[in-house]
Amino acid sequence: MQSSPRFPRPGEIWITDFGLPHPHEPAGRRPAVVVGPITSRSSSLPFVFLVPLTRTQRYSISHIEIPPTEENGLTHTSAAQSELVRSVSRERCIEQLGIIDSERWNAIRESIKNLFRF
Repeated sequence: MQSSPRFPRPGEIWITDFGLPHPHEPAGRRPAVVVGPITSRSSSLPFVFLVPLTRTQRYSISHIEIPPTEENGLTHTSAAQSELVRSVSRERCIEQLGIIDSERWNAIRESIKNLFRF
């Protein structure tokens, strides 16, 4: 499963280079779920919105558990950290692993919506 090289699409899981560690932020290379932008012009934008994944189970209300499947390409149960949604350059997306199932995709979207209500 490979979309064009550096044009990650919403719902895909990519190994992403988050760079050097900073307290309480994702660092290094790790899987992340692409959550946007959702627009017909997304290929002209130099960034994507991502939710990083972690294998550390913190049982946070904003974490969505994702078991490994052939479709998503994960090898360990992970948690989408929706409270850490961020934009990064498309160039930080290294390799597509797979695609997330609709149940978890909807749960991540709902979690992000709840975090941004104001």
